Amino acid sequence: MSLLSSYFQQNQFCILVEYLTSLNEIFPVKKQFAGYPVVMTLADRVHSDHDTSPLEASKLYPRDLEKVLHFAGKGRDIHDFENFLKQARKADIQNLLLLTGDKLKEHSNGENGTARSRYLESVNAVMAAKKAGGFCIGVAFNPFKYAEAERDAQYLKLHKKIKAGADFIITQLGYDIQALKQAKAFLTQHHYSQKILACVMPLSLARAKFMLKNQVAGIVITPYMLKVLEEEKQAGLSERVYLRCALQILICKQLGFAGVDLSACHKPAEQALLESYIEQYRHLNLDALEKLWNELWQIHTGAEFQPELSYFSRPPSSKQLFKYHQLHLMHDALFDSKLGKGVGRFIFKAQIWQKSTATKTLLKTEYISKHGVVGCESCGQCRLGDTLYICPETCPKGLANGPCGGTSLDRCEFGDRECIHSVKARLAKAVQQTQVLKEKLIPTVPIEVRGTSSWKNWYLAAEA
Repeated sequence: MSLLSSYFQQNQFCILVEYLTSLNEIFPVKKQFAGYPVVMTLADRVHSDHDTSPLEASKLYPRDLEKVLHFAGKGRDIHDFENFLKQARKADIQNLLLLTGDKLKEHSNGENGTARSRYLESVNAVMAAKKAGGFCIGVAFNPFKYAEAERDAQYLKLHKKIKAGADFIITQLGYDIQALKQAKAFLTQHHYSQKILACVMPLSLARAKFMLKNQVAGIVITPYMLKVLEEEKQAGLSERVYLRCALQILICKQLGFAGVDLSACHKPAEQALLESYIEQYRHLNLDALEKLWNELWQIHTGAEFQPELSYFSRPPSSKQLFKYHQLHLMHDALFDSKLGKGVGRFIFKAQIWQKSTATKTLLKTEYISKHGVVGCESCGQCRLGDTLYICPETCPKGLANGPCGGTSLDRCEFGDRECIHSVKARLAKAVQQTQVLKEKLIPTVPIEVRGTSSWKNWYLAAEA
């Protein structure tokens, strides 16, 4: 059992201190932070697609130093992850935080003959790590969603991550205490035993402006929050940045979180200042801590942490509903019925499909018949029946099990479309198919399957 697992088992509040491998430094790592046990975490490709890997960076530190390694699925496939698991086991790494990841800086959408960038979903990574055994598996979760559909989609995917085998959850960075309370209440309501930690960061004016300018995925910084930070800086009250962070840590402890993931606080002087505030205010109860938190943020309603809602949150149109029902009937008749399976097996067992000309003709026919309707990209492993006939290939990251954490008011992280998983969540509610999005774990598409006919693959697999 890892030390982190033992902290969880003993209900011992802990602090995960996050370090970026892009800084190319060796950092002094505390064993305790304000009296709480410390675990080092190494982030994966935050600043660049070519940052030193957490696994390589971990070799710079003592082997017995407790660590959590991040693994982001961006630009990687299941074979990359399986290789990572072997290397992690060899290095005696037991704690993993498995992420789909923000979009690649060098993302390719597959146009002009370039290969499309692929992303290994965290759900699939969790399934593989659980199957390998011996790991304490963490996942990310973003509760800071304010459009109904994208919030629903996040919680539906969290169900899947837990079903896949996650042992602990770390929230996205955020400052809305009510959203953190809702996340904790969700676990209690569904009787989930997984531990939850909150990502926290001392939020200075410079950091807030940087995140807004660079549109850091999934992080909400409202104009009101920016105004408060600007006023503080002008008044010479910049140390409140660390006081607020200390209060958030203590509030999370009082709420029953298992710990926090402390980001952007790796310098000894910063850590010492934060520790001093934790020591100074740790005697306060939850009400007193929240009162001080609200005073520092000048909170009146709680909506100060919420962005202005967009127009995307609307029910499915009659056209969308008709399309769903039509495709559902066709899918049942052709692929799920005994007659459909029987006819399909008979057709695709014929020797003609061994010829390359027939294979190419079949693939082209499938693409033409499906691309205009659902956006098919010839993945070879059609998942439409599990995704309410909204093709995962129309997501820039190709995610099938649910959204990443980077949406903003239903808008995709790429900024050029509505998130298909918000569309799915609204449709699922309208046609009473929410359970499908909550429970069905959709396997990753092997590279070798792409570019083949999903029809042929489906019927021949049905025979087996």
